[in-house]
Amino acid sequence: MLTLYVIKNCDTCRKARKALDHKGIPFKVHDLREDGLSAALLEHILHRVPLVKVLNTRSTTWRELPEEDKQDVDANKARRLILANPTLLKRPLLETNEGEILIGYRDGDYDKLQG
Repeated sequence: MLTLYVIKNCDTCRKARKALDHKGIPFKVHDLREDGLSAALLEHILHRVPLVKVLNTRSTTWRELPEEDKQDVDANKARRLILANPTLLKRPLLETNEGEILIGYRDGDYDKLQG
């Protein structure tokens, strides 16, 4: 079964859920705020997607971080920041049955998925 990693109040996440529902594709939802983000889950994601692609430096969460947190961000610091602030992950993240993770959502992104 597909897994959609979201934050419920995110408009893009809502669009992704609607697209999957419209196609009749079963999926489970993992809300990063409510269900949490463990170090193990973060590493699971990072084994499939490079850290640089999932760290959302355009988010409100990033902009609200203290300037010292945004300086000299290496992989370890990025992991610590994401674990402390799960909304720093780009979203939605859709994990397919093949283990691939699709980042974000735009109309048509899920057209090749089968229900």
